Amino acid sequence: MTTPPLMQLLQGYLKVTSDRQQLVASNIANVDTPGYQTKDINFQAAMQQAVSQGNNLHLEPASIEVEGLPTRPDGNNVNVDRESLLLSQTQLQYQMGVQLIKSEFHRLLTAIKDGN
Repeated sequence: MTTPPLMQLLQGYLKVTSDRQQLVASNIANVDTPGYQTKDINFQAAMQQAVSQGNNLHLEPASIEVEGLPTRPDGNNVNVDRESLLLSQTQLQYQMGVQLIKSEFHRLLTAIKDGN
């Protein structure tokens, strides 16, 4: 069974936001690690990968080191305020993706029921 294109896109979206959430949590966990550099997801590249892979969603996060952040004397550049904001933003994005999938399932169920 093939996944409809919209569901495939939404599945990729959830995977990318989940990966980003894990990366941001990792940044926060490493706030006191000397030399640790903040990482993030290249959202556009990750979504392109998700769309091009179709049903074979084995994504490797397209993580990048974030440039331009102030670095402390120990070489660490994690800013907890920035990461907390990104974590909240990513959680909202994920919730939006879940709501869109729910809506799509509801639409499909309605189409199935009306088709009888």
